[in-house]
Amino acid sequence: MDRMLDKRAQILLKTLIERYIAEGQPVGSRTLSKYSGLDLSPATVRNVMADLEELGFIASPHTSAGRVPTPAGYRFFVDTLLVIKPLESGAVSRIEGELQPDNPQRVIQAASQLLSQLTQFAGVVMTPRRRAVSFRHIEFLRLSEKRVLLIMVTPEGDVQNRILFTEREFTASELIEAANFMNQHYSGHSFEDVRSKLQGELSELRQDLIRLLTAAVDAGNRAISEGGEPYVISGERKLLSLQDVSHDMSRLRQLFELFERKTSLLQILDVSLRGQGVQIFIGGESGFSAAPDDVSVVTSPYKVDGEVVGTVGVIGPTRMAYDRVIPIVDVTAKLLSSALSQH
Repeated sequence: MDRMLDKRAQILLKTLIERYIAEGQPVGSRTLSKYSGLDLSPATVRNVMADLEELGFIASPHTSAGRVPTPAGYRFFVDTLLVIKPLESGAVSRIEGELQPDNPQRVIQAASQLLSQLTQFAGVVMTPRRRAVSFRHIEFLRLSEKRVLLIMVTPEGDVQNRILFTEREFTASELIEAANFMNQHYSGHSFEDVRSKLQGELSELRQDLIRLLTAAVDAGNRAISEGGEPYVISGERKLLSLQDVSHDMSRLRQLFELFERKTSLLQILDVSLRGQGVQIFIGGESGFSAAPDDVSVVTSPYKVDGEVVGTVGVIGPTRMAYDRVIPIVDVTAKLLSSALSQH
């Protein structure tokens, strides 16, 4: 893309986007001449603007002679033209002060609130994925003909219960046999590990018992990894006052549906789990239709003891000061990682 844009066009695009982010008004060629530092005639500026518009980087709103950036323009800006400012030391020490090693749930909540307060947009933290879920001990208790209560004790001593609906009736002694088998062979193993072994090497067990144990493993995995909400979000209401979004009720509704329908937001957070460092999803790039073009998401993965377990991010307008939001997300992810890791 940048081969198509000479230096002059790049400087004008960067100036236009910076003015638009700062002022929220379509930018005209006179403003561009004034702020770009280039010695160009208004006619030349207009020609370059026409080229940028043809490339799809800027667009003209009907009501004004000025231009505004498109999502493609922001993308080019963020990838090629953006100069990141280091975060001011006051903000860094504030994040550090709030994210002290403590109860993980509280630290995650604090990180989400900080992201929102420092950017004035919505802050979101995906709660840590508990990777391999294991058990120390399980028991089966017959409740009625085809209902069995599964009782699991985790290595930390937490107790979880789940009801299993079985295809056939099991006697009390069969249930004791099944539980003994699991506890003898697999105590301390992860449920995923047990599941693959049940499918593979257990020819000595009857098929109906394997079905019971597989159902128990699946229920156990869900029960223990369900530890609550998939993410913590703060400051959604701040988005209500953004002029870019708030004048348009249907866009606002879309945005709040996005928070309601957790799956869409989790898709973004999931994608960024696999990435390196800060990632920026602009407008429709987030890959789902619920985010209007006016919304960007800036994310970064965080780690616990060296393993990526979740994502932090900021949801705001495409017209955000990326040079400031990116380091806030980056520093928060790093400090959250160190607060949640064992020292």
